Amino acid sequence: MTTTALHTSQLTSLPLLARGKVRDNYAVGADRILMVASDRISAFDVIMGQPIPGKGALLTQMALWWFEQLKDIVPNHLTGDAPETVVAPGEAAQVAGRSMLVKRLKPIPVEAVVRGYLAGSGWKEYQESQSVCGVALPAGLKNASKLPAPIYTPAAKAAVGEHDENITFERTAEMIGADLAAKIRDVSIQLYQRAAGIALQKGIIIADTKFEFGLDDAGQLVLMDEVLTPDSSRYWPADSYQEGSNPPSFDKQFLRDWLEQAQVDGQPWGKTAPAPKLPDDVIAQTAAKYREAMERLVA
Repeated sequence: MTTTALHTSQLTSLPLLARGKVRDNYAVGADRILMVASDRISAFDVIMGQPIPGKGALLTQMALWWFEQLKDIVPNHLTGDAPETVVAPGEAAQVAGRSMLVKRLKPIPVEAVVRGYLAGSGWKEYQESQSVCGVALPAGLKNASKLPAPIYTPAAKAAVGEHDENITFERTAEMIGADLAAKIRDVSIQLYQRAAGIALQKGIIIADTKFEFGLDDAGQLVLMDEVLTPDSSRYWPADSYQEGSNPPSFDKQFLRDWLEQAQVDGQPWGKTAPAPKLPDDVIAQTAAKYREAMERLVA
């Protein structure tokens, strides 16, 4: 894994399609995309000014590992081709270890969120309505409670810098059709159950996660983007899990907690750009959280 931080890739040999919160996507002909995972990190939908060294490579390797574990459930977007082969020789260092060369798909504008535990916005909503995204839940659950069975709580994808909007399953059926909505729900729950079982054997609880899908030219459902990384999932150490309180997590929660206390010009940060400058110890400890998740998972 490279230790040189890459905040923003600068490839000139390929046309830039888009820069997301973490990934820079480049067109490779009409049918492929080079996804470069930078070391950027976002919190509260704001991209931090300082990168987390090694994060992009770690996320890429973790996603590749999960794609391999799940490939029999649903096809994924990987081409199997080496990313270094599609850029100029002088640009190979920017993509090595942190990139995926993937099939170009028609993206489905729904984030497929699966929750196995009650946490975050789900816990907040449960306290108000005893349900999450229209899914009724039993009384008496606590913060971080394990749900009787995983639930599917989709979100409508938002533009960069805006919050995704939680929606009901019925709304997704209206957006993309009942058959496709049901297939995404069923496949997502199957993916989560497989992944949660694998992770638990490694001492990690996957409290919740989100999947993204696209359609290929034949109309086949394909798993795309990243999968089951600490950026898209809530990872908890199983050995310190306790119902009723937020477990320490292997994701960006450490960064979020610091930002909640951060000040800009003597005032609490308002969770809008620009973000506060991250101290070296916050950068180092955030990087350590990501590394520990990877090391536990693939050990």
